[in-house]
Amino acid sequence: MFWTFKEWFWLERFWLPPTIKWSDLEDHDGLVFVKPSHLYVTIPYAFLLLIIRRVFEKFVASPLAKSFGIKETVRKVTPNTVLENFFKHSTRQPLQTDIYGLAKKCNLTERQVERWFRSRRNQERPSRLKKFQEACWRFAFYLMITVAGIAFLYDKPWLYDLWEVWNGYPKQPLLPSQYWYYILEMSFYWSLLFRLGFDVKRKDFLAHIIHHLAAISLMSFSWCANYIRSGTLVMIVHDVADIWLESAKMFSYAGWTQTCNTLFFIFSTIFFISRLIVFPFWILYCTLILPMYHLEPFFSYIFLNLQLMILQVLHLYWGYYILKMLNRCIFMKSIQDVRSDDEDYEEEEEEEEEEATKGKYMDCLKNGLGAERHLIPNGQHGH
Repeated sequence: MFWTFKEWFWLERFWLPPTIKWSDLEDHDGLVFVKPSHLYVTIPYAFLLLIIRRVFEKFVASPLAKSFGIKETVRKVTPNTVLENFFKHSTRQPLQTDIYGLAKKCNLTERQVERWFRSRRNQERPSRLKKFQEACWRFAFYLMITVAGIAFLYDKPWLYDLWEVWNGYPKQPLLPSQYWYYILEMSFYWSLLFRLGFDVKRKDFLAHIIHHLAAISLMSFSWCANYIRSGTLVMIVHDVADIWLESAKMFSYAGWTQTCNTLFFIFSTIFFISRLIVFPFWILYCTLILPMYHLEPFFSYIFLNLQLMILQVLHLYWGYYILKMLNRCIFMKSIQDVRSDDEDYEEEEEEEEEEATKGKYMDCLKNGLGAERHLIPNGQHGH
């Protein structure tokens, strides 16, 4: 059964243009061609990247975070068995009727119960240090892979002349630089996929899963069908913008608002140019239109472009979020990732500041001072 499926799956008509056989892509005369078996190594390399990431976060990202003044924060919550059981076994977001009943049962005010649940939810939220470590790791990798991609591609004719992408296809030999570019990129996306359940979860968690799976599927398919030249162009167009996003996040977590805003504007500009202009009008033109001058439509051509179009839809999806953040930056003078769920934390901080202010105000009144710490006459506290 397995061998029957395998034979059917690797039929030439699914992967190659008509009249081309797998035997045409056998290594010969010192020329090496892509093989699906090459991709097996991406899984162990992904786990190797996870080990490298762990070391990087501990010995590079953490000291860098401390130099920015970012520390590991421990959010303490007053122990309460009744509320803890309700939190774990019922819901993390109690209704007003639940809050009323829990307040009576615990001999607390409803306000105290609300604050306990808010603090308990915040206790499970990722710390600022964890977010900085993740952004720092992604920044380091994207910087490395972008520099490597430019070094791999700068002297390749298909970077400047899109017709060269299809010159001799599919009998195009594999270059060592193309091999390592693909293997490193795929291994990185596998490592991100393996870590999704442990990394900071955002509102677009499902979109991230789709994106990583689509990226891995697209790179795997383009490898097996020998769309290597167009594949390297797709990768460099995506990587070049991500550096600026991750660096903006790092400075955001460090509290360097002005630097974060500047980097985010740079990222937004590069994103809209690379993914909403270059990708559809350069890459898709290269993969969708130009092959028709050399080849008749065939299955892998259709499937490749279908995946690229799905990727373009994701670009539009993230473009929407970027516009929301730009709007917040322009009109609110600060950038916050609209995908994050930090509302409870911010609300709690505001409440604490409000209570601290009220406490100081009451101390001033007790000492016969106004809010601006000026003496006030007796009997005029209410004015």
